[in-house]
Amino acid sequence: MDIVLAMKALIMGLVEGFTEFLPISSTGHLILAGSLLEFTGEKVKVFEIAIQAGAMLAVIWEYRVRIAAVLGGLSHDPKARRFALNVVIGFLPAAVLGLLFNKMITAVLFKPVPVATAFIVGGLVILWVENRARNNPVSVRINSVDDMTSLDALKVGCAQAFALIPGTSRSGATIIGGMMLGLSRKAATEFSFFLAIPTLLGATFYSLYKQRDLLTAADLPMFGVGTISAFVSAFLCVRWLLRYISSHDFTIFAWYRIVFGIVVIATAHFGLVNWAE
Repeated sequence: MDIVLAMKALIMGLVEGFTEFLPISSTGHLILAGSLLEFTGEKVKVFEIAIQAGAMLAVIWEYRVRIAAVLGGLSHDPKARRFALNVVIGFLPAAVLGLLFNKMITAVLFKPVPVATAFIVGGLVILWVENRARNNPVSVRINSVDDMTSLDALKVGCAQAFALIPGTSRSGATIIGGMMLGLSRKAATEFSFFLAIPTLLGATFYSLYKQRDLLTAADLPMFGVGTISAFVSAFLCVRWLLRYISSHDFTIFAWYRIVFGIVVIATAHFGLVNWAE
């Protein structure tokens, strides 16, 4: 692997890790970053999905004590079994719809301008939800992920499925969707973290298996650099986000999405940036 390819893999991993758990769309940022870096193609699409495993491992490390307690309590602790079942239920809608529509979504929507449009729409939705939360704070009925029912998990899982549209944001869909459904900001954020484990792990293994003919042993260093940088940056981001939500809302991310989306569409329209498709 030459130094230029290594730097591109490193940058893409950092982009993945810093954006995966923020409501700003990691997939959208990877598509745009890859376009700017001239790092595109079928193999790169597999790379972009595979390095999500690094971000997922950051969540596992951050919540390793909680995860170990849940796994250890599956045989005898009803609370642990309910929590694990909720994660599985929340994972299913995106998994099923992803299997059914992945090829169509990849062919039509994995392009800079559709992604930028999703940025703007998602930003407007966040502004609406945050305004609703300020005007009606008593709407919160679930303050802990342990208080969620299976129906709550299913509803949040359906919200996560909207993230199949690139630019929507998996974390944004689950966090904002959870808040709309009555979860506190902290509970929605933590459930989004836990949902990332089966979702990102499943997407990684499915993509690697599906596109295995594209890959060779020579690709391992590129994937390794991207995965490690995604792990480190995601770990830092998760720690920061947990502190941030204790005293802030997501309005700043909404405006970031809107401004960023407008810039991408404007530069594409006026030919200032040659966004690759």
